[in-house]
Amino acid sequence: MSAVHQRSDRSGHAEPRSGPFSRTSRIVERDVDDIIAESLPWERLFGKTVLVSGASGMIPAYAVYTLLRLNDKRDAGIRVLGLVRNPEKARGILADIVDRPDFALVSGDVMQPPQVDERLDLVIHGASPARPSLHAATPVDTIRANVQGAFNLLDLCVESDNAAFVLMSSAEVYGQRPDDGSLVAEDSYGSVDILNPRACYAEGKRAAETIAASYRAQYGTPVTIARFGHIFGPGMALDDGRVQADFTADVIAGRNITLNSDGSARRTYTYLADAIAGMFTALLTGDDTAYNIADRAGFISIRDLATAFTRARPQKRLEVRFRSDVDVSKYNPVKGQGLDDARLRALGWAPHVGLASGLDRTIAWHEERDAL
Repeated sequence: MSAVHQRSDRSGHAEPRSGPFSRTSRIVERDVDDIIAESLPWERLFGKTVLVSGASGMIPAYAVYTLLRLNDKRDAGIRVLGLVRNPEKARGILADIVDRPDFALVSGDVMQPPQVDERLDLVIHGASPARPSLHAATPVDTIRANVQGAFNLLDLCVESDNAAFVLMSSAEVYGQRPDDGSLVAEDSYGSVDILNPRACYAEGKRAAETIAASYRAQYGTPVTIARFGHIFGPGMALDDGRVQADFTADVIAGRNITLNSDGSARRTYTYLADAIAGMFTALLTGDDTAYNIADRAGFISIRDLATAFTRARPQKRLEVRFRSDVDVSKYNPVKGQGLDDARLRALGWAPHVGLASGLDRTIAWHEERDAL
């Protein structure tokens, strides 16, 4: 396998900075310090070579930051490879780490076998089209990336003498279930309309999970599946298309939040740092294959989420409003379904940031960027 590692060159003198991520964000640095402060057997990662696909994405990037922070704080000797489709864009997003000797960008698309010339110990697979708009516009690309990407990266694990594999999956795998306010456990699956092209994401993730389980059965590949709920935090694009991004954009711009529905749908909203801590908890201490990565305390309605966003910046005096044609008289605060975090909590995980503080940190991250 030929190497295609790409690193940005140093030019001029390095800017003075107080920490490894301070040019990017004090919020990120604080988050990552919180993650590695978790009482986990981090030493199991020491001296390992880890490939993270989709490394410039919101959730995978925090996995990269966590591994590198272990090097800074614990002298862990971890080698991190960040697989990205667009190295130039990734260099901008990962500006503070691209020049580190313990990190290298790998240019490639997961739909093709990654060209890596190093033996891997762990693959964290986070590359996947995530925006809802992409699922609607290019469903073939979405399902192909999830299915073919799983095959290619699991083949890479087998080639590396069965490197461990972590799949960043999604609550979408549970499909449609009764909106009875119940929390969904890891073995509770609903239906998916397989003829609806928008099923490309849910079915792609379902297939990726089955592919991972098949490699474990046939080749003995160690597999951990992390099913993320609705995650918010630093790195979330304001034009992402999901409500947590829309509400963040409204608060940053000082706009009242206008809902296009009665806001009764409930989902599990979890702060990024808590979610990444949950993923590493599952990887390092879990015996089960799949874990919900979610905070049940963040199981709230869209209406309540919008209100929580306005309260994160009370000085702006923002309000939650409804489009004129929305009938709010039938509001049902029970409707919806969230993820059951009992299996993850049984490992000792608990969220340390939570919803309110997480919203504050998310907004603060964008405010930091606007101030640059």
